[in-house]
Amino acid sequence: MTAVTLPTTAYGPLNRGRAPLISMNEVSQTFRGGQGVPLTVLDGVSFTLYDGEIVALLGRSGCGKSTLLRVMAGLIEPTGGSVEYRGEPVRGATPGVAMVFQSFALLPWLTVMGNVELGLEGVADQERRRRALDAIDVVGLDGFETAYPKELSGGMRQRAGFARALVREPDVLLMDEPFSALDVLTAENLRTELLELWSAGSFATRAMAIVTHNIEEAVLLADRILVLGDGGIKGELQVRRPRPRDRHAPAFHGLMDAAYRILTGDKVTGDEDDPGSPLVNALPMAPVGAIAGLADWVEARGRAADLSDLALELGFEADDLLPIVDAAVLLGLARLVDSTIVLTRQGVNWTRGGIQPGKAIFARLATENAPLVRTILRALGGSRDGRLSDDFFLAVLRRGFTEEEARRQLDTAIDWGRYGELLEYDAKNGDLVLAS
Repeated sequence: MTAVTLPTTAYGPLNRGRAPLISMNEVSQTFRGGQGVPLTVLDGVSFTLYDGEIVALLGRSGCGKSTLLRVMAGLIEPTGGSVEYRGEPVRGATPGVAMVFQSFALLPWLTVMGNVELGLEGVADQERRRRALDAIDVVGLDGFETAYPKELSGGMRQRAGFARALVREPDVLLMDEPFSALDVLTAENLRTELLELWSAGSFATRAMAIVTHNIEEAVLLADRILVLGDGGIKGELQVRRPRPRDRHAPAFHGLMDAAYRILTGDKVTGDEDDPGSPLVNALPMAPVGAIAGLADWVEARGRAADLSDLALELGFEADDLLPIVDAAVLLGLARLVDSTIVLTRQGVNWTRGGIQPGKAIFARLATENAPLVRTILRALGGSRDGRLSDDFFLAVLRRGFTEEEARRQLDTAIDWGRYGELLEYDAKNGDLVLAS
């Protein structure tokens, strides 16, 4: 794990004097991967969520953000370490915690009122109805109490999800990418309203933690941003700006840049002296067209571009942009200087060289710097007729990846190899064939 030193820590002045609500102590979580191989998602993670703060858990897809949130909620028992709520060990579901999910998770046969009341089992009927109506009022769904989920827009369904969580009057509200399934304008509206409720003290919640891969969202919402990767916390940012925050302020962009620097701090560089294994050095999930588009965009801006500015200009989130950046860096087409992507000489030549010269450049770089592409070419070259089934490569990849990840790794390698005219792929028979 890459260590990142920042001016302040999770236990610095921002949280001095505040009561700890949820504490995680050396928490680890391991699942069974492909063919029963252990897959460690969290490895010795420690942090504390304090009274009066919003914490964003930021990171790429698959880095363990949602797993960490579920461990905090007591939905998953950690394989190592411990979780405490207000200083007491957690056994089962964490007391005083409610959760909002990405997928709304409403029961289609219940009305809004019925879905919200689900969080109040065991409460007397009159009190349950009063609290449900209050929660529906808080999230702005008055008049829709008797509506069914199919009658609601995506934004209204997510409001119902918030009401179902808030009706329990939780100490801690945990949110797993609650805005990612919504269109941009609806998500912006809900984020703004959530912050207004938080600032006005309109509900009982004392602290919130939100999983996101949207760096701008993290800077807009959070008092602290924890950047996850490699099974742990790679770094932390403390946001001391008052709300609402100005997206155009230099300090806002500075925080976004800092988050990008942490996220990109452990890039595979494609060093020829360390070729690595395709089971260790995974290919970034980026098609050639996206890599070419990024290179063209950066070249047109003087061969260098700030990642946060680039993401804002393109309307990309971290999960959209970073795999493409990773691929360009891995191949040797670009390099990163802090949070700035800079085209290398080979990147400029590839962008300007035309179709066939560009293919030749890409083929050489992919062979030299992409472990899985190189492994496939060696295997095909050593076969009797230069042909092997994709099942052969998937069986190898499953030793280090899940079934879905193995397929995506192979598909990316095939895409790169086809573009560089290094190999052909017979999708009907599932055969990879060495190019003539």
